[in-house]
Amino acid sequence: MTAKSNVLYMNKGVKPVRSRPAAEVNTAPLKKGTPDLWLLLIALFLVGIGVIMVFSASYYDTLSNDPYEYLKRQGSFAAAGVVITLIAMNVNYQKYRFLSKPVLYFTVFLLVAVFFFEEINHAHRWIPIGSTGVRVQPSEVAKFAMSLYMANLLSKRSADPNDIKGALGHVAIMLLVILGLVYKEPDLGATISLACIAMAILLAAGLHWLYAGSAVVAGGALVAALVTSSDYQMRRILGFLDPWADPLDTGYQLIGSYYALGSGGFWGVGIGASRQKLGFLPEQNTDFIFSIIGEELGFIGAGFIIILFLCLAWRGYMIAMRCPDRYGSLLATGITTSLALQAALNLGVVTGCLPVTGVTLPLVSYGGSSLLMSMGSVGVLLNISRYRK
Repeated sequence: MTAKSNVLYMNKGVKPVRSRPAAEVNTAPLKKGTPDLWLLLIALFLVGIGVIMVFSASYYDTLSNDPYEYLKRQGSFAAAGVVITLIAMNVNYQKYRFLSKPVLYFTVFLLVAVFFFEEINHAHRWIPIGSTGVRVQPSEVAKFAMSLYMANLLSKRSADPNDIKGALGHVAIMLLVILGLVYKEPDLGATISLACIAMAILLAAGLHWLYAGSAVVAGGALVAALVTSSDYQMRRILGFLDPWADPLDTGYQLIGSYYALGSGGFWGVGIGASRQKLGFLPEQNTDFIFSIIGEELGFIGAGFIIILFLCLAWRGYMIAMRCPDRYGSLLATGITTSLALQAALNLGVVTGCLPVTGVTLPLVSYGGSSLLMSMGSVGVLLNISRYRK
């Protein structure tokens, strides 16, 4: 307040308002605290259970070669994932801002490059790394890359999530490219997952309900059109609606999952004693690992896994709400939604609540790229938790 305005206030008998000195304003940077130990313990529990159950579910398939093959692989992936988690947990998440565009462009490159490699199970979803036997799944990388890009874009001061010519338009273009490439693999489950993650971030950024509702209706209509125009997808839907109509083909996996979950009872048949893994349940160590968990560990073990994922989602969204800046909050929302949604889709499939989508159970199912990306994402989430309010 200037001297002239002070004089005017004094002449009118009004006490002048003094501006707060700069020294009194709290401009100190946020202190780095301890990470969310509950989230870390939950993630480690899930990974540990995953290593044990992958070994149990795969033991029969490897008897003719090395019965410990999958244990060695998944154990190696888990050990590498722990290292990645610890590194990411100690790297300030603000540093990822500068990597958002390069990581996104690299992900698009991987999504294009995947079509130049041979098909596996009638799909182009993996890129083999030499003769190591390790394969990279670009759609898993896309989940983190998209969250990183959207969080950086929508956290800028000039960004308006409802501006079609601005931030919303840029997000829409990016989504069309990534979703189109992932669907072309084909991988409808990952396509839907990526779309839902993007919607969660946009809603957290302040997307108007009219835009959100229109996107949901348009997306639902598009998915329905794509499914009805594909014989392969329609057979999956029919197998989901009535698996007993074709028990040896379209309903085979779901019926095997029912048998596994039903045989487990309350306490389970015991670790290693599953019958459905003896060649009756396909993809028993990846897409249907939860069915083997339900059979061997029963209702108690399966319920414990579900509780762990619910707690993971709770801790993740709490971190997002307590984050002191918009960028970290949106990034935490994207990471948490990615893990929680993938788990929900997988559990919905194995219990017959959703059609078969080919989505694995994060942190538990066998797979290197999925496990490493999931644990790296958890590490970033843990770092964000260190700067919570």
